Amino acid sequence: MAAFMLSRRTAVLCRTLKGISASKTVLPANSQCGLLLQTASYNPRPLRLNIRDPYIPDKDSEKTPEWQKTAKYDRKLFGRYGSASGIDPASLWPSHKELDKIIAEENEWHPPLEVMLKNIAIKEKAETEKRLAKEKLIAANMAKMPKMVADWRRQKREAKLKLKEEKARRTKLLAEARERFGYAVDPRSPKFLEMVAEIEKEEKKKKKLLKRRLKEEQAAGVVQPPPTSS
Repeated sequence: MAAFMLSRRTAVLCRTLKGISASKTVLPANSQCGLLLQTASYNPRPLRLNIRDPYIPDKDSEKTPEWQKTAKYDRKLFGRYGSASGIDPASLWPSHKELDKIIAEENEWHPPLEVMLKNIAIKEKAETEKRLAKEKLIAANMAKMPKMVADWRRQKREAKLKLKEEKARRTKLLAEARERFGYAVDPRSPKFLEMVAEIEKEEKKKKKLLKRRLKEEQAAGVVQPPPTSS
């Protein structure tokens, strides 16, 4: 019974393999079963390390690659073969320069706990100072906010008033030009520009005379002696 079940399962497995390899060259069923049994019974031998006669490169030979002449490769050979490699373990230790470099890298990437805590404290202090300075600046700006708003509103009123005055002055100049020339004048025409320049010149002259008169009156008031009492 057991033999019958085993042969039946073997036949089913052979048919399955035959279906999978249908695109390949069809082999006989006995050959496929023999290949399957050979694969299942394959037991590779473990790789043996040749310690008695290891490969030690000749560093004096020109045929030896440069990477086999390095200290890194010597460490690899000593780690693999030990004393059989013929390498002095003392030569595998880093030099003073390399040791200083290793220590510097460890201090940079893996600092002691005290240094880490000190760096954290310095970082937290800097962040706190930055936050306090920002809060102080915000508080100062908030204290200036009412004055800034008042100044903005004043500037806005002054700009609006100035625009209104310029518009009124422009209208007055156009009316005066119409009265002088007898027709509407283009504000971009040379005649209008010349008239405006003449009017501005006269206004400056009047302001200058008024300023001089006020100055003379103030000087006369200061020089004038007080009235005598009877």
